[in-house]
Amino acid sequence: QVQLVESGGGLVQTGGSLRLSCAASGLTFSQYAMAWFRQAPGKEREFVAAIRSSTTYYADSVEGRFTISRDNAKNTVYLQMNSLKPEDTAVYYCAAKLRGSGYYTTIQYSYWGQGTQVTISS
Repeated sequence: QVQLVESGGGLVQTGGSLRLSCAASGLTFSQYAMAWFRQAPGKEREFVAAIRSSTTYYADSVEGRFTISRDNAKNTVYLQMNSLKPEDTAVYYCAAKLRGSGYYTTIQYSYWGQGTQVTISS
């Protein structure tokens, strides 16, 4: 079955950096669009970034600070997060979808990881 396993979360200070990884198995990775979403306490899960082939998409709130990338040989998608802010604190989830051109809503994705906690201290 399809599994998505996130790693790399942690506690960092404002202005710091983290790199999240999501290792995928049970699917033909290169055929899937991959995305990162996040969910802060008491809030809905929101889109962060997505990648299909080499085309990337970002939420306005992270544009210029976060970079999504993928390594098809390793079945892994990454999220490099720089200039982190307290408002970036959330559980970050990896997601995968096979078809369709929409990338920004949770309903468009078929598979999800369990999430990794990112906490930014002020």
